Amino acid sequence: MTSWISPFLEAQAAELNAAENTLLAYGRDLMDVEGWLADQGKGFDTATRGDIEGYLIHLDAQGMAKSTRARKLSAIKQLYRFAYEEGLRGDNPALQIKGPGRDRALPKTLSMAEVDRLLEAAETHGRSAGDRLRNTCLMQVLYATGMRVSELVSLPVSAARGDPQLLLIRGKGGKERMVPLSPPARTALAAWLAHRDKTEEVARVETGAQPSRFLFPSRGKSGHLTRVRFFTLIKEIAVAAGISPATVTPHTLRHAFATHLLENGADLRAIQTLLGHADIATTEIYTHVLDERLKSLVLERHPLAED
Repeated sequence: MTSWISPFLEAQAAELNAAENTLLAYGRDLMDVEGWLADQGKGFDTATRGDIEGYLIHLDAQGMAKSTRARKLSAIKQLYRFAYEEGLRGDNPALQIKGPGRDRALPKTLSMAEVDRLLEAAETHGRSAGDRLRNTCLMQVLYATGMRVSELVSLPVSAARGDPQLLLIRGKGGKERMVPLSPPARTALAAWLAHRDKTEEVARVETGAQPSRFLFPSRGKSGHLTRVRFFTLIKEIAVAAGISPATVTPHTLRHAFATHLLENGADLRAIQTLLGHADIATTEIYTHVLDERLKSLVLERHPLAED
């Protein structure tokens, strides 16, 4: 019954203020489950615990990662919790099913030297002076704040007015947090804002176009630079910096922000706040990154390491 999916997503959006990307992921996962159940002659309303376990076995046989299987099971569990609470079913067939666990992969990050090269490359990458100012601002602000890419590209221009030392960011679930700006980021922000405002004023005079409310405006549907375009852009900057583009994404720079803070003595709770993590356990993975680096340092530099 596909009709279960839409009300479930609406409830997630209304009650939990779930982000659009989260809702899209839930929808894709649940439609996949529904399609598999339909092939077995079942639906969400008639599926048993054995059916759901059979689906998970099917995923394993397809070679899907533990993290993918765990995510899909989480969507199933939440759907059935919703169905039980709404009286769509009198039982919850997913209640007792244990997930496959998750492989705790360490986040890929960058060295401080590599970040410096990216920031320098951004200053000269772009077809026009405006592009170069925007690219510099994007990279400086991203590394200075550790923002999620969706938070960065959708920043309202009002947040950048008045040479701010702190930026107010609206993160997942509409939660707000304050993040400080480094001096280079403030300089890049001021230069881009001046150029942006001048361009917007010229467009207003010549075409009557209304000024954009976004710091990084675009003529696309969203009205601002898209996540996809910035993903492509950061790859281009990586190539210009002489760094493999396969190792660089907007999220890699977020990981670098957190790792470098930790390496320089920042408190884990402070990093949690800056990243906007709801749970300290999410932030703790960076201690493992640091542990791995320390191990490598000892093995490479200790005088007895060769023995």
